[in-house]
Amino acid sequence: MIPLTEPNKGVLMSRIKAIKVEEATGKTAELYSAIKSNLGVVPNVFQALGTSPHVLETFLGFGGAVKSLSAAEKESLALAVAQANSCNYCLAAHTAIGKKVGLADEQILNARKAQSADNKIDALVKLTREIVTEKGHVSDATFKNFISAGYNESQVPEVVLAVVQNIFTNYFNHVNRTVVDFPVVQQL
Repeated sequence: MIPLTEPNKGVLMSRIKAIKVEEATGKTAELYSAIKSNLGVVPNVFQALGTSPHVLETFLGFGGAVKSLSAAEKESLALAVAQANSCNYCLAAHTAIGKKVGLADEQILNARKAQSADNKIDALVKLTREIVTEKGHVSDATFKNFISAGYNESQVPEVVLAVVQNIFTNYFNHVNRTVVDFPVVQQL
């Protein structure tokens, strides 16, 4: 189970009235059950997305399509995207999940900075950051570095999909002002 904190008192409220776990019915309740079985809880972002069960279901399906990256790689990628987009919710969530999948504090901080002592992860987070900051216009050097680090061209669509999935949650949390229910992380 991922430890969550109580919603911060005195913080702006989320804009979308979330569907609480105990109020969920139908498809939303089914999706919440799957989320809870994976995470131990249904975080605020998913309760807000639960207002549109088809969107929540599609979003959750994206993660299943990214099969060639390890959990540590996915979390490193998510941290790099969240930092690039200044998403406090996702930084907190992926820090907690990153720890759960075995990332050390230094690895988490480095992923946020789009760097790693591990050559392969370093190439992944650098590609990720460039996809975000350059809106997909990645330099030849960054692309070649990604391939040289041990990835292959068939993994590029998965990386782009994972980046897009994380941008979606970053932007959704910005629009919604989702209350952070994970331990808050320090700003860089």
